[in-house]
Order: sequence, then C-alpha cells, then structure tokens
Amino acid sequence: MRPAADDHAPREPIFNIPSAVIGVIAVLTAIHGLREWGLGPDSLVYEMAFIPARFALLFGADPVPGLSASLARDPGNVDLIQRLGLAREIVAEGASKPWTTVSYALLHGSWMHLTLNSVWLLAFGTAVARRFGTFRFLAFLVVTAIGGALGHFATHAGDVGPMVGASASVSGCMAAAIRFVFQPGAPLGAYRLTEEQSYRLPALPLGAVLRDSRVVTFLAVWFIMNLATGLGAEELGFTDSAIAWEAHVGGFLVGILAFRWFDPASTALD
Repeated sequence: MRPAADDHAPREPIFNIPSAVIGVIAVLTAIHGLREWGLGPDSLVYEMAFIPARFALLFGADPVPGLSASLARDPGNVDLIQRLGLAREIVAEGASKPWTTVSYALLHGSWMHLTLNSVWLLAFGTAVARRFGTFRFLAFLVVTAIGGALGHFATHAGDVGPMVGASASVSGCMAAAIRFVFQPGAPLGAYRLTEEQSYRLPALPLGAVLRDSRVVTFLAVWFIMNLATGLGAEELGFTDSAIAWEAHVGGFLVGILAFRWFDPASTALD
C-alpha cells in the first residue's frame, strides 16, 4: 500500500543544476564571447594560455636552440619560422607565468570546443558539485586544471604552441564522479537512497571502485576515445588544431587520486 501523495510536498525542479556549475559555464561563455566579438584584448590568449616552453623557463630551459637547429635542417618551413619567432619572444620576455597552469582553462578555441566542455561539465560536474559543495568544487577544478597542464608539459616541454580549454577539469570531474556514483545507494547504483543521502554516502576505497566492472568499462572507453581523438581528430577534420589528450589524462588522474582530499563525506582509506 502506497502513502497518499502530498500535494504540498516540495517538488524537485526539472533541471536541478548546482549554481556553481551554472556559474562556471557562464564565466567561460562570457570570456569566449568577449574574445569572439573583439571586446577583449588581443593579447588575451598569449597572456592566459598555457605554453609549455614558457613554463619551462622556470627550470632554465631555452626553446630557441632546438627550434633554430630544426629550422637549419628545413629552412623553408613556415611553421618552424613562426614557432622560432614566438620562442624568441618568450625568452626575451623571460616570464614563465606559472598562473597559466590554471588560466588556460578559462579560454576555448571555438564555440564548439566550449559547447562540448559545457555539456560534459553539466553531465559530470553536477554530481561532483552536489557532493563537494561550491568551494570544494571550484578548488577541485583548479587542481585538476593544474594536473592537466602538467600532464601536457610532461610530453611537450619545448612546445611553443598555446593550450586552452577546460577539458582537463572536465576529465577530473568524470574521474571524481566514478569514485561514488556507481556504488550501492549512490545516484547510479542499486538500491538508490534519497537525493540527499545518495550524495552523502562514504565513498569506497579506490581499489574497490576499480574492481567494479562498470567503472572498468567506463575507464577503458574513456582512454580509448581520448587516444583516438587526440591522435586522429585533426587528420580526420574534426578540428583544425591538435587535441591535448595528455592534458585530459593528467586532469583525470589527478581527479581520481585527489578525490578523497576534497570529498566532505567520510571515506575509507584508499
């Protein structure tokens, strides 16, 4: 026998999206709109994008000799000429701009780039923001952005090409979500509890999470998709620039490993 419906009970809104997620997407959209409509400074991308060769100045690295040697072997290469010019500008300025390990995530290369990241942030960031709360969620986005920048830097230390986009933070949210959404009682698990309770369940240890077949399948599909798009998207014409898939992996790894330090619910030791 079911209890009679309470017409005065509060109803769940159709779109129950945390304000933190909406706010982040609004900021990203506003910044990209200013750039697209020519209202932002022309130097915005150069100042805010993550450029591995510039960050490498922190460690005394100089990209000019390597690019000069490459150009000597191929003197007519226009791309190398442009890269060498930018490298010389970076070295002359002498500023590593470490804050760009975060600020790059505020910029996007196109409306499609922004739209895709916004959709994935809605899908995975919503669950993470509900569990973490606003401050922890925003801090988590910052830390995973840094993880993405470092992941990209690890494989492109001498590259002068700028990297932009919130994909590393979105990947971090995906990683954080799988730490809790599939377990029993959780939002996507069996025997789901109430909305409030399902986001307050203590997360299982990472080892237990990785033994869940759904998590393993998700991880396999995610890594294959990232590898495929990272290596083939430009050649197939899906984008006019390379996808920094190493940044996605960096953000994901930081997200799955750092989850327990941001999770307000008590968790078992990983």
